[in-house]
Amino acid sequence: MKKPIIVFDLDGTLVDTAPDLLESLNESLVAGGLSRVDDAAFRRFVGHGGKVMIERAYNAQKRILDAIEHDRLLSVFLDHYSANIPGKSQPYPGVIAAMDRFTEAGYLLAVCTNKYEKLAISLIAALGLGPRFAAITGPDTFGFRKPDPRHLTETIALAGGDPTRAVMIGDSQTDIDTAKAAGIPVVAVDFGYTDRHVREFEPSAVISHFDELTVDLAERLIAAANR
Repeated sequence: MKKPIIVFDLDGTLVDTAPDLLESLNESLVAGGLSRVDDAAFRRFVGHGGKVMIERAYNAQKRILDAIEHDRLLSVFLDHYSANIPGKSQPYPGVIAAMDRFTEAGYLLAVCTNKYEKLAISLIAALGLGPRFAAITGPDTFGFRKPDPRHLTETIALAGGDPTRAVMIGDSQTDIDTAKAAGIPVVAVDFGYTDRHVREFEPSAVISHFDELTVDLAERLIAAANR
């Protein structure tokens, strides 16, 4: 019998990666002759990935960005980021204890992220969390990415989890839309990387700290989804 499973998004959900992603953004902008961005203003864009962050920064500074330069700066971004893993990135408060609760209750754990698989695995390993996860997948793992529901359902399948006893944990509209499309309940954290409150996207539940992510909550959501 397959085990129940909790599937985490990575950036802004499992790990606070903003300081390192913003530093890599600034490295790429300096390489393009632009000014560094204000971290507070750009933190909400971190979850969109390096390509979008670079584009937003160019728009904010009213500079034109052609495709060739965009690709060059994305390479600068990725090279800087990968060379400095884990940097200042840290798991969010309470997430280790939450994972322990679910593992002890017989749940599998997995990560489904739009960060490239190699970078996700490197970050999770550098933080000493690798052995906890039955699967870690990125957009290049299967050739499709969230909000395509197959990214989530194939992650669950790869981990050996039961899709009828699964819960997604995320911080964005993308995570919420992915889980809904897959018919899987989703718990949204309200401390991640989004410019709108996650409640607006109507997740199954919202939490403000991982102490609130309990086995009882997950089982109630799973039961409701299977009625």
